[in-house]
Amino acid sequence: MRRAVTTDRVVPTRFAHYVLRSRDMAASVQWYETVLGMEIVHQNPALTFLTYDDEHHRLALVQIDCDGQPVDKRLPGLDHVAYTLADLGALLGQYKRLKAHDILPVWPINHGLTTSLYYEDPDGNRVEFQVENFHTSDELNAYIRSDAFARNPIGVEFDPETLLARYEDGEPLAELLRQQAD
Repeated sequence: MRRAVTTDRVVPTRFAHYVLRSRDMAASVQWYETVLGMEIVHQNPALTFLTYDDEHHRLALVQIDCDGQPVDKRLPGLDHVAYTLADLGALLGQYKRLKAHDILPVWPINHGLTTSLYYEDPDGNRVEFQVENFHTSDELNAYIRSDAFARNPIGVEFDPETLLARYEDGEPLAELLRQQAD
């Protein structure tokens, strides 16, 4: 017998996928193949489905025609999609790898909670790669409720080249992840 349907809170079991509109399908596909290591699982002139794991698709791109008009980023819509990486070494390795493809972050920032690098695809959609700056969920949850976070919920920008050099020089991780003063 089935359980009765309730109005209790429903929590997703996992992230499935997102869909982006693209002005230049070929450029967008190449960007996501390079940046996220995605591969095409289905493609036709109007749609491309890509994945980076065993999920049938993590991203779908839809070809659109905007008559060359720029997107106004002040309007409602998707701002970015974020991916957590294993550690700071992985984040800086991603930075070095993408830099070799002339793909540079548009916004390197330490949010206090995370150290993040934001990139823009050919249509201006942002992808954030982040590492958490605290070891436990309790520490992260305490920080987001702290006065320090309330004073600066956005964070402090940093130079990825400087952070990379400090990392490669062996500076302690706790110091590298600490949010520096403006």
